[in-house]
Amino acid sequence: MTTAPGPIEMSPTIAPLTVGILSFAHTHASSYARILAATPGVEVLGTDPGPYDPGTVRGATFAAEHGVTYVEDVATLLAKAPDAVVICAENTSHRALTELATAAGAHVLCEKPLATSDADAAAMRAAADAAGVILMTAYPVRFASVFTDLVARVRAGQLGDIYSILGTNNGKMPLAQRSWFTDPARSGGGALLDHVVHVADLIDALLGEGAEEVHAVTNRILRPDAGVDVETGGVVSIRYPSGVIATIDCSWSHPESAPNWGGLTLEVHGTAGSVRIDPFAAHVAGYDADGEVWAGFGADLDARMLGEFLDAVRTGRTPQPDGAVGARTLAIVTAAQRSVEAGQPVRL
Repeated sequence: MTTAPGPIEMSPTIAPLTVGILSFAHTHASSYARILAATPGVEVLGTDPGPYDPGTVRGATFAAEHGVTYVEDVATLLAKAPDAVVICAENTSHRALTELATAAGAHVLCEKPLATSDADAAAMRAAADAAGVILMTAYPVRFASVFTDLVARVRAGQLGDIYSILGTNNGKMPLAQRSWFTDPARSGGGALLDHVVHVADLIDALLGEGAEEVHAVTNRILRPDAGVDVETGGVVSIRYPSGVIATIDCSWSHPESAPNWGGLTLEVHGTAGSVRIDPFAAHVAGYDADGEVWAGFGADLDARMLGEFLDAVRTGRTPQPDGAVGARTLAIVTAAQRSVEAGQPVRL
């Protein structure tokens, strides 16, 4: 459980926008819908044609609960000429929905990972460029104050020369709800695809250079009783041209009964010092009569990210993280997948 997201603060003189949400499949759709619906000057439409996983509230019921005007299908929603869309569909649907939305002239904020193949990511970027619209990747942790402070310290040389980075992005295996995350036909992969990209984005922003070599190992030791056809645990090592070595633990290692939803940490080590950040440390956790409870407080990172997107839509500037970032971070995952298959490092 988390605190209710708040609206994005906007001037009453700003022109109104219509924003469509294409699918409610992703867990973040709930937060995005509530934030957008509470934002002055934003009309929110949503469509969610399915399929629906058991035990998950979707479709018109979800829309009604979140203050979103429901539309029966994607074509009907895009025919209403929305200014922008937020794609919260299963990973393997991102390319098709992005191409439809950009062809309709809508700016796009797409859930992570941007796609499930490098070719699809390139096609999505090309479609946005051809239509002259924005393509942004949904990486809300980029907007955490502790991360922007870390970037400032690194840029100021306070840590000296960076030589290693350790990132973790762990969580519960998606089984109770939205089990599509464990269906490779819809997700494109397991813990590797789900969790590496968030940390890779932070490293991308911090270092300002692309990865050079990737070595990954995965297994299904965690929750073997679940019977899923994707990796449930993994570690990825990345070498950058500057010599920095980064390691990312992407495992679904939290038990279902844990009073949390996941978490991301980043340790950066340099010749003059080290810094560790935990963007989700501001929370209380425990149990009540209904089970585990996790309640975050402080700045709403989803709201900050949506604010960046809407401002870019209104002003025409390129938001960050954009589609290029999404493609670079996906390339690390696809290289990791090839590394697992080959059993050796893979150069990008």
